[in-house]
Amino acid sequence: MHHIKVIAFDADDTLWVNEPYFRETEEKFAGLLENFLPHYSVEKALLKNEIKNLPLYGYGIKGFMLSMIETALEVSEKKISLDTIETIIELGQEMINRPIELLDGVETVLQALKGKYKLVVATKGDLLDQERKLMKSGLEHYFHHIEIMSEKAESDYKKLIKHLDIQASEFMMIGNSVKSDILPVLALGGHGIHVPYHTTWVLETAEVDIDNPRFHQVNTITEILPLLGI
Repeated sequence: MHHIKVIAFDADDTLWVNEPYFRETEEKFAGLLENFLPHYSVEKALLKNEIKNLPLYGYGIKGFMLSMIETALEVSEKKISLDTIETIIELGQEMINRPIELLDGVETVLQALKGKYKLVVATKGDLLDQERKLMKSGLEHYFHHIEIMSEKAESDYKKLIKHLDIQASEFMMIGNSVKSDILPVLALGGHGIHVPYHTTWVLETAEVDIDNPRFHQVNTITEILPLLGI
């Protein structure tokens, strides 16, 4: 690891709480439609629309709001009231306006690493929403570069590494999703540290059975410091 020059952090559920807010809102949304379908069926229909709409809206709260409205119209066979549609919009706006809750140990780690490595945020989602969250988090001053991607494929990381003017072997990614934070980086020859989070979106789940000397899994974000000899 002594070759590493840049350490990149995922944002949602790595630096701050995110996914539990989606699940909480999803539960409230299903409650609005319980006269039409059971909660489980509403949640299943919503996930189907989220997956279908990803190429159109990308990741983030605004796409989630639109998928909720579409699902409400489908589930109710367009009988849903305008008041309920308004409530769905308000649920999304509440998510956007929530204060940022940093995860334990995040600022300790950033303080310890700043000056020793170039620190980067590499996240995906809605540009405006992610910029807003970073500003509200108070963490922006720790980072050399902010990269907000529409997707996290090998090609996206390759562009980022090229932009940073380093080799893949000099790049480390830290995040809670094996699928989007770890596997693409390992495939390019970079390093990955998986920091599991108790709630992960179903589309981000992947089996953690990786036999690679450039991969590590820790229980908490502070455990990366001894791995780096700090």
